[in-house]
Amino acid sequence: MHSTQNERINQITSSTLIVGVDIAKFKHVARAQDYRGVEFGKPIIF
Repeated sequence: MHSTQNERINQITSSTLIVGVDIAKFKHVARAQDYRGVEFGKPIIF
């Protein structure tokens, strides 16, 4: 898939859930947000 960053951004709709995960050496953190950047709950540390 050779899409540009703008094409990927245009694929985000109001029904999109974005989940980010930060992988670290000892503690990992995950959080979820909607397409507007509104966070769902608190970040999860595992």
